[in-house]
Amino acid sequence: MFGIGAPELILIFLIVLLVFGAKRLPEIARSLGKATQEFRKAKNEFSAIAHESPSADDAAHTPPKAPPPGGGSGEPPANGAA
Repeated sequence: MFGIGAPELILIFLIVLLVFGAKRLPEIARSLGKATQEFRKAKNEFSAIAHESPSADDAAHTPPKAPPPGGGSGEPPANGAA
């Protein structure tokens, strides 16, 4: 996990304990969990919107495609310029 072992995690925990105190640790952990949950929820909503297929309403608002030059049949023009 990011090259962090057990001794490093214990040291980080002790520093956080000294800075915030034992009474605030559960409150901090709870708010961190809620923030993580909200982030995941927003990420999933964004992902669902991004992967959503275009609906019929979207197709009705797009302009029609212009025919390709040369009449659209794929053949060269009949005026002899080839």
